[in-house]
Amino acid sequence: MTVASNGASGPPRPPAPTRTKVLTRTKADLSPGTSPDPSPGTGTGTGTARGDGVLAALFIAPAMLGFLVFLLWPTLRGIYLSFTRYNLLTPAEWVGLDNYRRMVQDPIFWGSMRVTVEYVFINIGVQTVAALCVAVLMQRLTKSSLLRGIVLTPYLVSNVVAGVVWVWILDTQLGIGNELLGALGFDHVAFLASDEWVIPSIALINVWRHVGYTALLLFAGLQAIPGDVYEAARVDGSGELRTFWKISLPLLRPVLAVVLIMTVIGSFQVFDTVAVATPGPGGPANASNVLQLYIYSSAFGRFQFGYASAMSVALLAVLSVITIVQYRLTRAGRTDLG
Repeated sequence: MTVASNGASGPPRPPAPTRTKVLTRTKADLSPGTSPDPSPGTGTGTGTARGDGVLAALFIAPAMLGFLVFLLWPTLRGIYLSFTRYNLLTPAEWVGLDNYRRMVQDPIFWGSMRVTVEYVFINIGVQTVAALCVAVLMQRLTKSSLLRGIVLTPYLVSNVVAGVVWVWILDTQLGIGNELLGALGFDHVAFLASDEWVIPSIALINVWRHVGYTALLLFAGLQAIPGDVYEAARVDGSGELRTFWKISLPLLRPVLAVVLIMTVIGSFQVFDTVAVATPGPGGPANASNVLQLYIYSSAFGRFQFGYASAMSVALLAVLSVITIVQYRLTRAGRTDLG
């Protein structure tokens, strides 16, 4: 009998496997400011962020170029020209605040401002109420995309075409609008040739064209209101009118505020409908001589580009103040939704 060297009997045992201690680094083992080694074949976080930044810059570049060339540069150029006397034929001559002094003393400028404000009040008041009604009807009564598209159809017509069409409709002698008034027993009305009716008529033409677009914006805001809010109101026995005043309108406030800001800015810039639909520039007797039309006639009719630039800067300042006041009063940046 053979005795093993280890003192135990039996066949010899195989050698024990060698155990290798694997050292691993955890997050706690890393010193501050260090990061784990990147896996092979993958990019670092810095490289990925840099690539995303380059891609974002490429997407933004066309819009930024357009902003710089067609908005920022003309604005800065216009502000500079407002302090000069410039007529395109001779170099601009610096005159300081002379154009602004002339503007303050110009009765036609203040008349144009009054006409513009009158137009803005009529246009915004009628358009907002009509758009709200149309938006609520689209939400409550129909889900047809065809009907919603029909509502938007007038907005697809350009202002010039809309102006020409409505000139035919409202013509004093042959227009279908006056023919209908005659059939109802009323006298014909010179809608676009009367100093009393011309601004309300222009405002209603633009309401007809823009109300569908405004209604769709408000309709999108109504769609964003959670349905369970209306369900809770129905459970509490709230009627349609009360639900609109107590729920829909307050929750629609941020969207309505933005829509009002946009429409006010656009209304102050009315030009093409007035230029096409009225008899002569600003007629009759300057009753439709809105501010944009007066700026245009001063610049391209009398070549007083310095004075026209001064009025443009004044309009920019007025719109900036109105926008800031509207934004703060309507709390456009905050919502009542939780």
